[in-house]
Amino acid sequence: MTQTECLWAGWMHAALDGDGQAYARLLDALVPVLRGIIRARARDIRPDDQEDLVQEVLIAIHTKRATWDRDRPLRPWIYAIARHKVIDGFRKRNLTTEDIADWSESLPDEAQLSQARGREAAQDLDVILADIDPVSAEMIRAIKLREEDPGEVALRMGIAEGTLRVRLHRTLKKLEELGRRMDR
Repeated sequence: MTQTECLWAGWMHAALDGDGQAYARLLDALVPVLRGIIRARARDIRPDDQEDLVQEVLIAIHTKRATWDRDRPLRPWIYAIARHKVIDGFRKRNLTTEDIADWSESLPDEAQLSQARGREAAQDLDVILADIDPVSAEMIRAIKLREEDPGEVALRMGIAEGTLRVRLHRTLKKLEELGRRMDR
């Protein structure tokens, strides 16, 4: 399971347990993925109707979320819903459908979707990191974004690794609070 799939599943687990913010994060993360799927699979449908399909998939995910088996991967469940909504979209518009029995293999490449989401997230993160001190911002970039070893980062910054971990934890809490304020 990819890191993205783990993140999605975590959000869905939390959402099913009543965490509305986790559910909102999941749906926000799914929108660009669903748009990519629908653009790729429903090229013969007008862009406005494609966006309607995205909304229909989101509504179906919302309506059927309790049917997801927590012990199974989330991605195939989401893609199955999207596939059915695309087929329904073609039927509703009296368009012929292509054979999409094995369409999951031609879905947008996870790396491409990840890069697009990554660019958007990086821009958002730059805005958020501008609100904290430069040392803490560099710590976040080094450890969380570039995935550098915390021991090496601490050495480079001239602080003990334990101190770095405490500062990192506090900075993440501060960023979480900033994110919450931005969501309001």
